[in-house]
Amino acid sequence: MPRTRVTALLALSATMALTLTSCSSSPSSDAEESPTTGGTLKIVGQSDIDHLDPTGAALVTSSNLMRAVTRQLISYESSLDDAERTTAQPDLATEIPEPTNDGLTYTFTLRDDIQWDAPDGAREITSEDVARGIERICNPILPAAASSYFSIIDGFDEFCAGYDTDGPTAESVKDYIESNSISGIEVPDDKTIVFNLTEPASDFIYMLSLNAATPVPIEVLDYEPDSVEYRDNFISSGPYTVDSYTADKELILKRNTAWVADSDPLRAANVDSIEITFGVSVDSAIQQLQSGDADMTYDVTIPTASLQQLEASDPDGIVSINPGGSDFLWINSLSANNGGALGNLQVRQAIEYAVDKAALVQQSGGETQASVATGIFGDGIIGYEKSDMYATDGDAGDPDQAAELLTQAGVSDLTLTLAYSNANAAPDWAATLQESLKAAGITVELKSVESSDYYATFMTNHENAINSEWDIAIVGWNPDWVGGAARSVFQPQFTFTGTSQTYNYLDYNNDEANEYAAQALATDSTDEAATLWHQASEAVMADAVVVPLISRKAVLYHSKAVGNFLPFALGSQGDWTNVTITR
Repeated sequence: MPRTRVTALLALSATMALTLTSCSSSPSSDAEESPTTGGTLKIVGQSDIDHLDPTGAALVTSSNLMRAVTRQLISYESSLDDAERTTAQPDLATEIPEPTNDGLTYTFTLRDDIQWDAPDGAREITSEDVARGIERICNPILPAAASSYFSIIDGFDEFCAGYDTDGPTAESVKDYIESNSISGIEVPDDKTIVFNLTEPASDFIYMLSLNAATPVPIEVLDYEPDSVEYRDNFISSGPYTVDSYTADKELILKRNTAWVADSDPLRAANVDSIEITFGVSVDSAIQQLQSGDADMTYDVTIPTASLQQLEASDPDGIVSINPGGSDFLWINSLSANNGGALGNLQVRQAIEYAVDKAALVQQSGGETQASVATGIFGDGIIGYEKSDMYATDGDAGDPDQAAELLTQAGVSDLTLTLAYSNANAAPDWAATLQESLKAAGITVELKSVESSDYYATFMTNHENAINSEWDIAIVGWNPDWVGGAARSVFQPQFTFTGTSQTYNYLDYNNDEANEYAAQALATDSTDEAATLWHQASEAVMADAVVVPLISRKAVLYHSKAVGNFLPFALGSQGDWTNVTITR
């Protein structure tokens, strides 16, 4: 997803691991402490939750909340170890199944003692609940952002097409789900669920770790998805459930008495309760963590200046991981500006060479917070290789090479409109890009767009590309899940099959890259898939439609009261369900 809406593909075998980068070794002592139980974990953040309903919960911050109140067939172990943190693990399932039927069929068995905190008392989570969760993914009231990925389940698209989209209601959604089913999902008994796919997809296991794939109890169909009524009657499958919630103010979680510890291999649920306070500024949040009035942050990105101070005063409170996301400069090859010059490959290649990526890394806090990106996959995703088709000395750009390519293309006086969000580091990056392209003889005119509109109405409106409202644009992307995440970077941004995808800003397509991707998804060899995904990246980069800028790292900070601070990969934060509190 775009960096403002991050949620995370390529599970090449049941035991495949994706390596992320951990830049801090000192916090490992946290994990060595004997876990203690009790106490209240205090979390502070700027903004309210996006959704309490897992079907719609798409933000990376939402994944931390969902970790506490929901469970999925597949999830991950929270860990400071790179490989452990991103290796798929069975959660509700007893084990990760090997596919059968030439890679088209996955059969899961559910654990014993997995329960809902249902209104009438604890009740077993069944395979019907799992199927219902998949059926609800494409409901017309609150469809999941990752809905398109599940099209590989046989009959999924046909099932979704049957929903009433003309004024849908909770009642119509409930009636449809109860009267219909997805043909590719079989439920032979309460403990078994079978998924039949339309094509081999070695990343399917990882899709089932998404919030959207959370099982759904029958009772919630009585409420409109994520409505006030839904939230007031929330039913948990995780170790915690909602105690109280006040919009834009606070969310308090308490222990879920229906949760059975022995049935959950991934969550220890050490603390008694979790208090999340919203509406807290960045500066105040950091101050509260330093003073011990709060323990962890919800949606706070630590500013570079604050991080430098924290590294000096409390280095043991900092952990850095790489979520696998990258920032790009998209090049609008559809633009009619400059006589359509951006349609010329050499002109786009000139821009590739002109960008000073090293300066962007420094603006982002240096190597502890960012690294230079070289392809469409960020560091940590299978398919990533640090091989740069447009390499320059010290990653500082090569204005002479860029100018030479412009001369060969017969283009002079090139003037480009650079679009960017007015939030976070984008304005500073825009100025740096303006200067580095100027050195190559390219004039850049800056176009600042309100952050709330940048993705929602500007970049995702294809007419703005077609009508030449921008020539180059700064965008960010994080994988939709962890593990093998290549599909969730490649498919939404770099494929076009006739229907526009929201974040493929140019309806870009590359048949050669598509073929490499298809082969990568079909193989059961991790090494082969890594090679194939890298070839897909190289095919896209040969077209020079994006300039990979940097891969940003998630820098996490916690108070001295927190022990056992182990990052949960989907949430890019310490795992609420495994930390301890000592006050």
